Amino acid sequence: MNIQKPRKNNNLIKTQQLIEEIIDEELINKQIESVILEDIEIYDVKFETLKLINTEITNSKLEKNNFTDITFENCNFSNTSFENSIFIRCEFINCKMTGCNFIEARLYNVSFSETNINYANLSTTSMENVIFKNTGLRNSNFQENNLKNVYFEKADLTQAMISKTSFKNIDLSDSIIEGIAISIDDIRGATINQFQAVDLLYLIGVKIKI
Repeated sequence: MNIQKPRKNNNLIKTQQLIEEIIDEELINKQIESVILEDIEIYDVKFETLKLINTEITNSKLEKNNFTDITFENCNFSNTSFENSIFIRCEFINCKMTGCNFIEARLYNVSFSETNINYANLSTTSMENVIFKNTGLRNSNFQENNLKNVYFEKADLTQAMISKTSFKNIDLSDSIIEGIAISIDDIRGATINQFQAVDLLYLIGVKIKI
């Protein structure tokens, strides 16, 4: 596992503004703290070398943006759309992203740790070198994804919907997959434990008699 972390800049300029700091469609070398925004729309902006702490941007559209070398810590992006956005060397730590939309997004070297991404739509998202660690993905939607070097460590995929997305070579053995909806073709080649195998018996039409 070789997931690159965000490149650090120890001279970030602290601010409690966000929209006001965007100049010429760029926001670079800032530390954003304690910002609360709702129902905003930001498109086609380059966000680079940032640290966002205790920031809330909810029910918003942050689409077609480029996020590079960013740490999101204790942030809330519930019900926000990142459709068609690009994330490169980003980390989400203890964030809330319930119901987020990542349709057609591209994630490269991105880590989610202790983060809630339940009910998120990750359909047609391209992921390379991505880890979901101690992260909730309950009722999330993976459809027609391109996955390369994607890792799940103690993730919660309860009732996640997986369609036309190969989990070959992905280790799910320490994650929760109860009620997961997935086809035989998509789960083929994945690593699971003996208890998880019971949750997948429905794929071959087997019933367990107690």
